[in-house]
Amino acid sequence: MSGMEIASYLMGVAYVVGLLALSATLARKSDRSVWLFGKGAQSQAVPALLFKLAFAGAVVWPLLGTLGNPFRLDPLTSWLSGTWFDVVGHMLVVIGFCLAIIAQRHMGNSWRIGAAEGEVGVIVDSGPFAISRNPVFLGQAMLFLGLFLVLPSLIQAILTLALLLAITLQVRIEERVLLQSLGEPYRVYCARVRRWLGTYSSRSESGR
Repeated sequence: MSGMEIASYLMGVAYVVGLLALSATLARKSDRSVWLFGKGAQSQAVPALLFKLAFAGAVVWPLLGTLGNPFRLDPLTSWLSGTWFDVVGHMLVVIGFCLAIIAQRHMGNSWRIGAAEGEVGVIVDSGPFAISRNPVFLGQAMLFLGLFLVLPSLIQAILTLALLLAITLQVRIEERVLLQSLGEPYRVYCARVRRWLGTYSSRSESGR
C-alpha cells in the first residue's frame, strides 16, 4: 500500500477503535449499557449483522493486500486507481472520521448503539445535529466511501454497500422508536432538520 492508502486505512481502524472506546466510556459515565441492538420491539438483527461485517471487514480486508496482492484480478482496482481517487478518497475518510467522532461525543449521555423503546436519551439538536439528524451515520458513510476510493476492490465495495444498507435500515428503525418514545418534540425536530443534511424551510417538507 502507498503512504496515502496506509494513512486512510489507519484512520479507518482508528475510527472503529474510537467508536468502541468512546461507547464504553459513555456507558461507564452514564452507568448503563449503550448496546441496544438486542433490545426493543423492533428487530435490529439484520442491520446489526451488516454493521459488524462492514467494520470488521474494514479492519481485516486491506491487510490481505500485503499478502501477495489479492486484488490483482479485481477490475475495480485498475479502474479506480490513480492519484485523484486517492486524494478525494482520503479527504472523505478524514472528514467522515472527524464528523462521526465529533457527533458521537456531542451526544454525550444520549449516545446509543441501536434503539429500544424506553431507553432513548434526550433529543440532541445542537452542534452537528442542528444540520443533520444522523451525523454519525453520515460520517461513517463518508469514511467508507473514501476507503473504497483509496482501496478499490470488489470486497471493499461489498463492505461499503453493507454499511450503507445497515445505515438505511437502522435509521428507519430508530426514527420509529424515537417518535414512539419522544412524541411531539421529536416530530418538531424532524420537521426542522433533514434526515441527512440541511434544514427545512417549512415543516410540511419533513420526513425526507
